[in-house]
Amino acid sequence: MTIYSGEFGLETSGNADVIDITTQVSELVASSGINDGIVLVYVPGSTAAITTIEYESGLIRDLKAALERLAPEGITYYHNERWHDGNGHSHIRASFIGQSESFPLMHGNLLLGTWQQIILVDMDNRPRSRKVFVQISGE
Repeated sequence: MTIYSGEFGLETSGNADVIDITTQVSELVASSGINDGIVLVYVPGSTAAITTIEYESGLIRDLKAALERLAPEGITYYHNERWHDGNGHSHIRASFIGQSESFPLMHGNLLLGTWQQIILVDMDNRPRSRKVFVQISGE
């Protein structure tokens, strides 16, 4: 078994910024030389998340609205009272989704649905420089 690791960076605007990272992940998969295995996509930090969605404007708006319903920005968070950074909702939202996803790799291709893209969601309340790590295990 071979393990290939890669990474890429991106700038976000925060506030539930949704970014399609499928192309960057696919490029790392292609450069790995691995044809069959598992692809792990991970973003470090507690205010960003990795998931999938049909990347279209309606669903992006729906996702942002759902996150606001689950963890509204304008309520009391003990994190904000302690650190005074105003991003308690960001941490809660990211914890609902999680910081990583794994995908099957078959015959050199990520197994994604026809309308499924890999996205990074930056929940923080300010712009950030993010790094995404991709680790591919297989043959």
